[in-house]
Amino acid sequence: MSATVIGLALLAAILHASWNAFLRTGADRLWTVTVMSFSSTVVAIPLAISSAFPAPHAWPYVVLSACLQVGYTMFLVAAYRNGELGQVYPIVRGSVPLLVTLGGFLLANQHLAIPQIVGVGLVAGGIMSLALGKGRTDITSILHSLTAGAIIAAYATVDAIGVRQAGSATAYTAWVLLIYGALLPAVFIAFRGRLVVDVRSAETLKALGGGVFALLAYGLVVAAFALGPAGPITAIRETSVIFAALIGWLFLGEVLTPRRIAACAIVALGAICLGYQP
Repeated sequence: MSATVIGLALLAAILHASWNAFLRTGADRLWTVTVMSFSSTVVAIPLAISSAFPAPHAWPYVVLSACLQVGYTMFLVAAYRNGELGQVYPIVRGSVPLLVTLGGFLLANQHLAIPQIVGVGLVAGGIMSLALGKGRTDITSILHSLTAGAIIAAYATVDAIGVRQAGSATAYTAWVLLIYGALLPAVFIAFRGRLVVDVRSAETLKALGGGVFALLAYGLVVAAFALGPAGPITAIRETSVIFAALIGWLFLGEVLTPRRIAACAIVALGAICLGYQP
């Protein structure tokens, strides 16, 4: 694997943790994430126009994916209400491969290789370390984080099916982003009555910047997958949980104890093991 691919994957990991930091520091996190979605909507519009419509039988998956992503966003916002970046982010990221693996084992009778069994133990142990003991996060925040992770696993499954039905990955992604970009402001207005955006304010610029970071993180991962093997790239991508802890310490004033560093590293290692393909 080339240095370019490694660099792309590492930068994607840093950017993904960074946009979560943008959200965590927002004065009104629901407003922040709603404005962040404008960045993806702007990119999705020309992609949708230039691409053919997804096949008719793919539309239920498009709509369901967008709705699930709105649900994930709401639970992520709720998790950051009382939880720190260095705690919430690893729980959300670690729970996704954990739940997917356990779901496949329990519901689809999928055989688990030894690295995956080890991964289950590592991720579970890392999450428990973040959730229990001194410096633990709020129980409500933990539940919101786990729910967010479960929804990510759900929409990832929906996307895996839907993108094959659509006939075009670009069209599928564009329309998911467009519908998500329409639903999230609608949800905000339903909760708050109206959405006010001052394009000259520092909060608006910060939120839009976070949206750009999220888009770049996605684009860099796609570019890395086009140039190198998926397994090692996914493994490098999971280092984002460690970057989240460091960003929280350096820029958000969060406490970075040896225990938290170890827990994040264990979650990252467990996620890598869960992604093992025998």
